[in-house]
Amino acid sequence: MTQHPIIAMWSHPRSMSTAVERIMRERGDLDCLHEPFMYDYYVHRRVRTMPHFDVQPDHPVSYSAIRDMLLERAERQPVFIKDMSYYVMPQILADRDFAARLTNVFLVRDPVASIPSYYKLDPDLTLEEIGLEAQARHFDALAAEGGAPAVIVSEDVRADAEGVMGALWHRIGLPHVAAALDWQNVAPKDWAQVGGWHGDVSSAKGIRPLTPEERAAQQQSFDALAEKVPHLRGFLDHHRPFYAHLAAHAVR
Repeated sequence: MTQHPIIAMWSHPRSMSTAVERIMRERGDLDCLHEPFMYDYYVHRRVRTMPHFDVQPDHPVSYSAIRDMLLERAERQPVFIKDMSYYVMPQILADRDFAARLTNVFLVRDPVASIPSYYKLDPDLTLEEIGLEAQARHFDALAAEGGAPAVIVSEDVRADAEGVMGALWHRIGLPHVAAALDWQNVAPKDWAQVGGWHGDVSSAKGIRPLTPEERAAQQQSFDALAEKVPHLRGFLDHHRPFYAHLAAHAVR
């Protein structure tokens, strides 16, 4: 039985993860899945209701069923998933055989930018759903098992998409495909189930550079929002150390 790689990119909401997933899809050599484990978190366990989520009736919903689907698909070709650590922590750490099959990548974005973007789509977001704490605990557990996984920072990708993605591909054993940065294909069909979350990236043709003006505006936007919704300041203070910890390991 052929066992192809399963590349898992663990991200957090509004981390530019869908854009990076788009790059991986444009490569053309990976079977890509969009957050398969969200079905366990939001549908099977019903931790809370996710807005803008059109549940597909034929999608497996339990952790074990999703895992088995990924393993079955990896018998045919290499698999890439974009997912969230808080969907699978801590149960994935106990699933040692599956964990050993994964090539892990972590993507982070400064939460001063991701939190307002998330709040705009889901004002009832929880502390856990900011996502960086679960990522950091996931990362540390994997690192303790034998080597830190690759980390990329969304701000770095926007500054030098081909350089950062090329370094990541080299790190995880994928050939360099420069054409993946120039998006020619239509938006994937499976994005329709969560279409309200990423309208911009569905129509974009590539990664936009991050300007100093946009970076300053992100801070201003957060400060203005936190004046109206004070608990978001606590969310930021809680998660920023986890962001800093992960970003310190970033592929440059």
